[in-house]
Amino acid sequence: MLQPKRVKYRKVQKGKGNLGGNANRGHRLSNGVFGIKALEQDLLTSRQIEAARVAATRYMKRQGSLWIKIFPDKPITKKPLEVRMGKGKGAPEYFVAVVKPGRILFEIGGVPLDVAKEALRLAAQKLPVKTKFIVARDYDHNA
Repeated sequence: MLQPKRVKYRKVQKGKGNLGGNANRGHRLSNGVFGIKALEQDLLTSRQIEAARVAATRYMKRQGSLWIKIFPDKPITKKPLEVRMGKGKGAPEYFVAVVKPGRILFEIGGVPLDVAKEALRLAAQKLPVKTKFIVARDYDHNA
Protein backbone atom coordinates (compact mmCIF):
# COMPACT_ATOMS: atom_id res chain seq x y z
CA MET A 1 0.00 0.00 0.00
CA LEU A 2 1.04 3.58 -0.58
CA GLN A 3 2.62 5.54 2.24
CA PRO A 4 5.50 8.00 2.54
CA LYS A 5 8.99 6.63 3.19
CA ARG A 6 9.53 9.35 5.77
CA VAL A 7 7.61 12.40 6.96
CA LYS A 8 8.71 15.72 8.42
CA TYR A 9 6.12 15.53 11.20
CA ARG A 10 4.75 12.27 12.56
CA LYS A 11 1.33 13.72 13.39
CA VAL A 12 -0.50 16.50 11.56
CA GLN A 13 -3.53 18.57 12.51
CA LYS A 14 -6.83 17.89 10.77
CA GLY A 15 -6.86 21.37 9.28
CA LYS A 16 -9.71 23.43 7.87
CA GLY A 17 -7.94 24.26 4.61
CA ASN A 18 -9.04 21.01 2.99
CA LEU A 19 -12.76 21.70 3.38
CA GLY A 20 -14.14 23.81 0.53
CA GLY A 21 -13.07 24.79 -2.95
CA ASN A 22 -12.07 23.00 -6.11
CA ALA A 23 -8.71 21.42 -6.90
CA ASN A 24 -6.26 24.02 -8.13
CA ARG A 25 -3.67 21.45 -9.17
CA GLY A 26 -3.91 18.00 -10.74
CA HIS A 27 -7.15 18.83 -12.55
CA ARG A 28 -5.94 18.11 -16.11
CA LEU A 29 -4.89 14.85 -17.77
CA SER A 30 -1.09 14.75 -17.95
CA ASN A 31 -0.01 11.18 -18.79
CA GLY A 32 -2.93 9.13 -20.09
CA VAL A 33 -5.77 9.61 -22.55
CA PHE A 34 -8.58 8.59 -20.18
CA GLY A 35 -9.08 9.31 -16.50
CA ILE A 36 -11.50 9.65 -13.60
CA LYS A 37 -12.05 12.98 -11.92
CA ALA A 38 -13.41 13.43 -8.38
CA LEU A 39 -16.67 15.38 -8.10
CA GLU A 40 -16.68 15.54 -4.28
CA GLN A 41 -14.21 16.34 -1.51
CA ASP A 42 -13.07 13.47 0.73
CA LEU A 43 -10.11 11.70 2.29
CA LEU A 44 -9.04 8.57 0.40
CA THR A 45 -7.15 5.98 2.41
CA SER A 46 -4.21 4.09 0.98
CA ARG A 47 -6.31 0.90 1.13
CA GLN A 48 -9.05 2.43 -1.02
CA ILE A 49 -6.53 3.66 -3.58
CA GLU A 50 -4.88 0.24 -3.71
CA ALA A 51 -8.24 -1.54 -4.10
CA ALA A 52 -9.14 0.73 -7.02
CA ARG A 53 -5.75 0.14 -8.64
CA VAL A 54 -6.07 -3.64 -8.36
CA ALA A 55 -9.60 -3.58 -9.82
CA ALA A 56 -8.53 -1.50 -12.82
CA THR A 57 -5.31 -3.38 -13.62
CA ARG A 58 -7.05 -6.73 -13.28
CA TYR A 59 -9.64 -5.75 -15.89
CA MET A 60 -6.98 -4.34 -18.25
CA LYS A 61 -5.11 -7.69 -18.15
CA ARG A 62 -1.62 -6.13 -18.17
CA GLN A 63 -2.17 -4.07 -21.31
CA GLY A 64 -1.78 -0.31 -21.37
CA SER A 65 -0.60 1.86 -18.50
CA LEU A 66 -2.27 3.08 -15.32
CA TRP A 67 -1.12 6.16 -13.43
CA ILE A 68 -2.20 6.94 -9.86
CA LYS A 69 -2.34 10.74 -9.63
CA ILE A 70 -2.88 11.03 -5.86
CA PHE A 71 -0.66 10.04 -2.96
CA PRO A 72 -1.67 9.44 0.67
CA ASP A 73 0.74 11.62 2.64
CA LYS A 74 -1.43 12.78 5.54
CA PRO A 75 -1.25 10.62 8.68
CA ILE A 76 -4.50 10.01 10.56
CA THR A 77 -4.13 9.22 14.25
CA LYS A 78 -6.33 7.05 16.44
CA LYS A 79 -6.44 6.33 20.11
CA PRO A 80 -6.67 2.68 21.21
CA LEU A 81 -10.07 1.23 22.11
CA GLU A 82 -11.48 1.95 25.59
CA VAL A 83 -8.97 4.66 26.47
CA ARG A 84 -10.08 7.62 28.57
CA MET A 85 -10.14 11.15 27.21
CA GLY A 86 -7.02 13.28 27.38
CA LYS A 87 -3.45 12.04 27.67
CA GLY A 88 -2.40 13.44 24.29
CA LYS A 89 -2.99 12.59 20.68
CA GLY A 90 -3.14 8.98 19.49
CA ALA A 91 -0.55 7.17 17.39
CA PRO A 92 -0.62 7.42 13.56
CA GLU A 93 -2.91 4.66 12.24
CA TYR A 94 -3.03 5.10 8.44
CA PHE A 95 -2.39 7.61 5.67
CA VAL A 96 -4.92 9.48 3.52
CA ALA A 97 -4.88 11.63 0.39
CA VAL A 98 -6.92 14.85 0.52
CA VAL A 99 -9.08 14.94 -2.61
CA LYS A 100 -10.95 18.04 -3.76
CA PRO A 101 -13.56 18.30 -6.52
CA GLY A 102 -11.91 18.34 -9.95
CA ARG A 103 -8.86 16.31 -8.96
CA ILE A 104 -7.77 13.58 -11.39
CA LEU A 105 -7.46 10.32 -9.45
CA PHE A 106 -6.39 7.77 -12.07
CA GLU A 107 -5.25 7.97 -15.70
CA ILE A 108 -5.10 5.21 -18.31
CA GLY A 109 -3.34 5.07 -21.67
CA GLY A 110 -2.60 2.49 -24.34
CA VAL A 111 -6.00 0.75 -24.32
CA PRO A 112 -9.23 1.19 -26.34
CA LEU A 113 -12.00 3.47 -25.08
CA ASP A 114 -14.37 0.66 -23.99
CA VAL A 115 -11.64 -1.15 -22.00
CA ALA A 116 -10.57 2.09 -20.28
CA LYS A 117 -14.16 3.05 -19.49
CA GLU A 118 -14.94 -0.30 -17.82
CA ALA A 119 -11.60 -0.45 -15.96
CA LEU A 120 -12.09 3.02 -14.51
CA ARG A 121 -15.74 2.25 -13.68
CA LEU A 122 -14.58 -0.75 -11.64
CA ALA A 123 -11.94 1.41 -9.95
CA ALA A 124 -14.47 4.15 -9.16
CA GLN A 125 -16.72 1.62 -7.41
CA LYS A 126 -13.99 1.10 -4.82
CA LEU A 127 -13.78 4.81 -3.97
CA PRO A 128 -16.02 6.78 -1.57
CA VAL A 129 -16.30 9.80 -3.90
CA LYS A 130 -18.48 10.41 -6.94
CA THR A 131 -16.34 10.41 -10.07
CA LYS A 132 -16.62 11.32 -13.73
CA PHE A 133 -14.97 9.57 -16.69
CA ILE A 134 -12.99 12.02 -18.81
CA VAL A 135 -11.25 11.78 -22.18
CA ALA A 136 -8.34 13.89 -23.44
CA ARG A 137 -9.22 16.63 -25.93
CA ASP A 138 -6.79 15.34 -28.55
CA TYR A 139 -8.20 11.77 -28.47
CA ASP A 140 -9.36 10.58 -31.92
CA HIS A 141 -12.66 8.70 -31.48
CA ASN A 142 -12.49 7.26 -35.01
CA ALA A 143 -9.10 5.55 -34.68
